[in-house]
Amino acid sequence: MAKYLLLKHYRGNPEPVPGTDVPMDRWTPDEVAAHMEFMGRVIDDLKERGEFVDAQALSPRGEFVRYGGAGLPPVTDGPFAETKDLIAGWMAIDVDSPERAYEAAAFLSSAPGPGGRPLHEWIEVRPFLTDDAEVTG
Repeated sequence: MAKYLLLKHYRGNPEPVPGTDVPMDRWTPDEVAAHMEFMGRVIDDLKERGEFVDAQALSPRGEFVRYGGAGLPPVTDGPFAETKDLIAGWMAIDVDSPERAYEAAAFLSSAPGPGGRPLHEWIEVRPFLTDDAEVTG
């Protein structure tokens, strides 16, 4: 088994499907509810398969923080709600193969959006770093 992080982005999909790139704050309450119910079903399915690790939705608000130097306060910059790479949420899974991780991500990508149509959103699939993983800089 190998762990993967499935990242959902608020924006930044390489090629959004027309009509699916409507921000969630413009969805109807029923559309949001249907989306959240779908996400719950995905989690339940992954739990039944023994593949679910954890999942969290994230707020669009946030700031970048870095070390400011010895004795200095942290340096902050943001919030960056307009950035194209803002993470909406994540799901950690533990699966048998990269192909299974891609299958789970593709299903997650079919979550309903405006009008109940699948979002076809791009899901970033990132393996957890292991001792034998390649490290790049």
